[in-house]
Amino acid sequence: MSTNPNNIKPATTKILIKRLFIEHVRKHVSWLIIALSLMMVVAGTTAGLAFLMETILDDVFTAKSKQSLYFAASIVMSLFVAKGLATYGQTVIMSFVGQRILADLQKSMFGHLVNGDLSFFHNHSSGALIAHFINDVEKMRGTVAGVITAIGRDSLTLIFLIGVMFYQDWLLTLASFFAFPTAILPLVKIGKKIRKVSANTQNEIGQFTTLLNETFTGIRHVKAAGMEDYEKSRASTLIEKVFKLVFRAARTKAAAYPIMETLGGTAIVIVICYGGWQVIEGTRSTGTFFSFVTALLLAYDPVKKLVNLNAQLQEGLAATERVFKILDVHPKIVDQPNALRIDEAKGNIIFENISFSYLENVPLIDKISLTIKKGQTVALVGHSGAGKTTILNLICRFFDPASGTITLDGTDIRKITMSSLRSNLALVSQDVTLFNDTIKENIAYGTKEAALPEIQKAANHAAAHDFIMELPDGYSTMIGENGVKLSGGQRQRIAIARAMLKNAPILLLDEATSSLDTKSERAVQEALSNLMQNRTTIVVAHRLSTIQSADLIHVIDEGRIAESGNHEELLQLNGAYAKLYEIQFSKTNHKIPFDNQNMKS
Repeated sequence: MSTNPNNIKPATTKILIKRLFIEHVRKHVSWLIIALSLMMVVAGTTAGLAFLMETILDDVFTAKSKQSLYFAASIVMSLFVAKGLATYGQTVIMSFVGQRILADLQKSMFGHLVNGDLSFFHNHSSGALIAHFINDVEKMRGTVAGVITAIGRDSLTLIFLIGVMFYQDWLLTLASFFAFPTAILPLVKIGKKIRKVSANTQNEIGQFTTLLNETFTGIRHVKAAGMEDYEKSRASTLIEKVFKLVFRAARTKAAAYPIMETLGGTAIVIVICYGGWQVIEGTRSTGTFFSFVTALLLAYDPVKKLVNLNAQLQEGLAATERVFKILDVHPKIVDQPNALRIDEAKGNIIFENISFSYLENVPLIDKISLTIKKGQTVALVGHSGAGKTTILNLICRFFDPASGTITLDGTDIRKITMSSLRSNLALVSQDVTLFNDTIKENIAYGTKEAALPEIQKAANHAAAHDFIMELPDGYSTMIGENGVKLSGGQRQRIAIARAMLKNAPILLLDEATSSLDTKSERAVQEALSNLMQNRTTIVVAHRLSTIQSADLIHVIDEGRIAESGNHEELLQLNGAYAKLYEIQFSKTNHKIPFDNQNMKS
């Protein structure tokens, strides 16, 4: 992807709320209107209870009217039932809207990342990305539904209660709320601190998730190296950082309570002193006074919720900002407008002055030109880091070259849709990727329409069928995360079977037999030789024994083609290839060549 999300300028609260509403909340506005109507019922019933206090005290307890008693009791009961039903309705609706918004966000994030550039995943740890889906969304969960509910229900409740208070005594109402504006500034500062702390907390949780992922995935190596104490120390350090940040956030949020309690206490004391004096002087009835006090006490709860709303909002917005940063990073490797869709490629591939680098000013491929003809087997050899695998990555368009052109059957691959380009490629890498699914589903990955007989045939060709049938459930055996229940050689044969099933016209083999024993390697090489007939094959290999029968061998050295030719020609040159051959065969005569005599054009 083209931009590092960590370098994007932080968005303001207004911008984040506006974007969240326009992109995700607005589509649910009809449900929100219904919820708002129910919130008005809740607010109205709450205010009605406060207003009814005047009747209960003056007409029932003072005037001792039985008729007023029965009337008040029936009204109170009706108000509580209505309030309960309305609360249930608005809670269910807001929960649905909130969860729907977050589910849509998670879908958008996942789709966005899966369609993103490979370079983005190289620059961001999987743990940090997982933290966006789990921790950031969890923070947003309370914000989306909670904040909207608080703004609607608590604001309406407060408005209705203030209406009752103004009806009873507008001067006393103003006196009881005069102190609250003084709390705005410190509460805003508290909100800003919470947002900053929350953002830092989510970053640390992302690092901790990365540590967990790395440690659990590589637990075999951790134990083999005796690094248990080291990993525990690393985990302890991150856990302590998260603890301190979470505690700091809790302490910061808690600072709002003494402010609100002090102001609330001040308002209540003013009301009691002034209102009580009026009752004593006979200028106000006891019922009117208690109706006012009840409204004030009931208003205190939504006021506190609305005051604390800023802290909750800032926590959620910190997570929202991180999610939007991911969604705002757009891939560079995309289909061009009017890109061509190809069916079955012939397999003629040409590199013209290709240069590429992963890091700025550190060229990995330097003006390479090479031609791979239809049906040829071309091998790329050389020292590690010379750029062999990068050439395969460029053919797949995992990356685009900095300069130069790569053509497939005469068409620039950048003008071909990526889906149709990659449907013509079958890649088998030394870094085998398997999924926590059955063997059948792993072999059929990318060829989902394949029937079981076809899958079994591909497994037979990959020398995998026999060991599969020895497993407890055969092709229905679950193989665990990344095939942890299989040996390295078994995993590689599953990957080869996957490529065989795809039956693409172009094969890319990146150390495809590196994890196989001699017996399995021979069987797989024979199967690959059959598969490679009339197909273009590019082989990256360190073991020269596996590519001696290739039509053409390119020796890659420091991003350039140092030598080219077949096996015999390169040995006669007595250059880089001859030296590699001498090193590898000085101690062993092991040789497992491709039998590709039928592929010679």
